[in-house]
Amino acid sequence: MDSNHENPNPLPGEPGLGPQAEKAPSVPPHDTPGELSPSSAPAALNFSSGTGDLPPSTRFIPEDLRVPWGWSDLALLVLIGFLGLFLFGTIFAATLQKAGVSRAQLQHSMLYQGRVAIVAMVLLSVLLLVYLAAQMRLRFQSPILRTLRWQPLESGRVRPPLAYLGFIAGGFVLSIFVALASSLFTPKNKMPIEQYFHDRHTALLLLIMSVTLAPLFEETIFRGYLYPVVARTFGIVPGVILTGLLFGLMHASQLGGNLPQVALIVTVGIVFTAARAKTGNVLPGYLLHVSYNSFIAVAFLIASHGLRHMPPA
Repeated sequence: MDSNHENPNPLPGEPGLGPQAEKAPSVPPHDTPGELSPSSAPAALNFSSGTGDLPPSTRFIPEDLRVPWGWSDLALLVLIGFLGLFLFGTIFAATLQKAGVSRAQLQHSMLYQGRVAIVAMVLLSVLLLVYLAAQMRLRFQSPILRTLRWQPLESGRVRPPLAYLGFIAGGFVLSIFVALASSLFTPKNKMPIEQYFHDRHTALLLLIMSVTLAPLFEETIFRGYLYPVVARTFGIVPGVILTGLLFGLMHASQLGGNLPQVALIVTVGIVFTAARAKTGNVLPGYLLHVSYNSFIAVAFLIASHGLRHMPPA
């Protein structure tokens, strides 16, 4: 590799979006101390040990996008996800049938369908997180948190508590904006997610999951695992937009295909991913996500008087 010839645009898009992109180190021709080379880099940063998805013309990339997995690994994760969701849903439905719930009730009751979906998603989230932890440790010999960019905030001149509070406040503001914008558009179709809020126990299970497991799982999958591959392939700005789009489309079925509501959740996904791209860290998006979901949960608890007055089915 000729180290005297540098690519003036190492990534398509706008490489100035993140701090890591301003002075990304190039891959040296030899094992220079303190720099990355294919022969000396640890497994978590060594592209030669991954799937070879890095374009040959790319001489150097931002540090936070240096991950050893690629598109084939993403495809495998999606396949495991679909199989796991089907398996867990089938097992839980069979368990309900053994408990006396008929097949007709499972097919026509929104209550049972909601519970099956929530339990299946909880089990699937745990399965995929365990799978990623095992993959990082066994295949890439690297700790999951550092490799997936889960790390403390670098607040610079801002005091760390204020930096954390800033992202938490940002999530609340984003949630208020989405709620106000959504109120301007009456859904044309009934949103399936509404079925979860007609039953006290189902709603409580969903609210707990939405502020605990869901942000952890979704930020790890979308901003930790998916975004680096997409941004490495298409560029940082397209990576932010595409990751946010996929995040929104994953929630589209819950919204009944109502385009204004889907567009709003896509916007939310873009904001979460932009925080990841700007900081090179998954934690800011997680803080935004938790506070965003928490505002919705608190608002529903207030509106339902602590789940004592549930909306009619």
